[in-house]
Amino acid sequence: MKIQGKMFMWLSVFLLAMAVVYGVWSKEPAGTTALFLAFGLAIMIGFYLGFTAKRVDVGAQDDKEADVADDAGEVGFFSPHSWQPLSLAVGGAFAFMAVAIGWWLMYFSAPLLLIGIWGWVFEYYRGENRTQ
Repeated sequence: MKIQGKMFMWLSVFLLAMAVVYGVWSKEPAGTTALFLAFGLAIMIGFYLGFTAKRVDVGAQDDKEADVADDAGEVGFFSPHSWQPLSLAVGGAFAFMAVAIGWWLMYFSAPLLLIGIWGWVFEYYRGENRTQ
């Protein structure tokens, strides 16, 4: 995590230099403000990553002799048989179509979204998957 903190700190230095050069050269306030805000965001992320790197164990990305396999591990648990993402996808598609077609379509998308979210949250609390 140390290397990511250093990368963001160097990015913030670059963005600060570009913001000053752009601001002096163009005298355009919107782009200059955007570059200064990007500098602020980069320095916040870099400080957080550097601050956190001191408190966690050294990762494989900080070891110059490490292989890619050294950083491998469990990514997470993904349900192989869940139908809830389909309900969320259809409900989300109807919700985005409601913006273009008409807001009345939200009456059909909201129940699908709610059913999908409810089912996904409580999928392993009821039914045959309760013991997993």
